[in-house]
Amino acid sequence: MNELDSAYDSEVVRWACPVPFFGRITEATVATVGINPSNREFVGPDGAELDGQCRRLPTLGSLALEDWSKADGGDIRALTHACLDYFDRNPYRHWFDVLERMLKVGGFSYYTGRRSAHLDLVAYATGTKWGALPPSLRSRLIARGRNTLAEIIRDSPVEVLVLNGRSVVNEFVVSSQVDLSATPVPGWTLPRAAGPGVGGVRYSGTLTSLGGIEFDRPVRVVGFNHNLQSSFGVTKSVVRQIAKEVGESVAQTHDGATR
Repeated sequence: MNELDSAYDSEVVRWACPVPFFGRITEATVATVGINPSNREFVGPDGAELDGQCRRLPTLGSLALEDWSKADGGDIRALTHACLDYFDRNPYRHWFDVLERMLKVGGFSYYTGRRSAHLDLVAYATGTKWGALPPSLRSRLIARGRNTLAEIIRDSPVEVLVLNGRSVVNEFVVSSQVDLSATPVPGWTLPRAAGPGVGGVRYSGTLTSLGGIEFDRPVRVVGFNHNLQSSFGVTKSVVRQIAKEVGESVAQTHDGATR
């Protein structure tokens, strides 16, 4: 992380490790996609650094490092194993279990059986919520993370990426320069007390390269406009319908690719 310039100092949680992936990416054929790690991967509700059995991922303090530039091979291995074992230890279940319910419809799971993993467009947690960051900073972080994300996808068995919410879809399109088709889905409409509801949209496309890095197979991209963890007014019924349609699409894509 030492390569980040001073413009990032006030926003990036510099004592927290970069998180290139969550879970067993070496086994995963399906990966959900977000924008960047939550600061809750590193701090509790009181803002204090997680420690002991509550710790999820390494920090400068846990590795007894002054700066990430001082990390050696042992530290890198510790970080890699923490990312691989993330869902077997103390995952941030309040966030991931919402997506887990969707994945299970398609026969996948972060935790058991046919493993899924999670990828973020940006590997760094920020102290300020993503949407409140200056647009220029968001753009630089997305650009900086593009090659790392591409290399992880290229070197993994991932066949399907699942984009969680319109913000992820928008940033993914900017990063990948891939065209995604958008299909309105009436059954995904979020009701409002006054006026029309918020319509649901399904996205789909195919990724064959990212940032100039070519893949040896096409990677299917599916997504939806409602952020299941934070969209205002997301009902259980809408979550179930999204889970059913996306889960079935993931299952069909996977089964078709492995025959």
